Amino acid sequence: MMPEIGRRRWAIAEGYIPSESSFDDPALVSHETACILNAGDREARVEITLYFADRDSAGPYRVRVPPRRTLHLRFNDLEDPEPVPRDTDYASVIEADVPIVVQHSRLDSRKSEVALLTTMAYSES
Repeated sequence: MMPEIGRRRWAIAEGYIPSESSFDDPALVSHETACILNAGDREARVEITLYFADRDSAGPYRVRVPPRRTLHLRFNDLEDPEPVPRDTDYASVIEADVPIVVQHSRLDSRKSEVALLTTMAYSES
């Protein structure tokens, strides 16, 4: 049995999906990703709520991460309850029913010189 690692609540204060990309290849389309690790022995039921500067929050978006697996979840692919808006600043709170680890990354391909950033999400003990 693998010991649980991580936390149940995470925040990513920075989010932005450019509507433009210099490439058609899906791997190089501008995107935001939450990399979610579930190292435990139980499936993680995850809910994501998005917060905006000038409108009500959106969500929850619901996903599942099987035990001892990772999910690289593109915010671009979230559709239910509504698509994540492009060219709009947002933040996200990610909550799970078991401990998980969350890392955030963005690929910005608006120019042919692709920019990639990554950071750990914030969580309190």
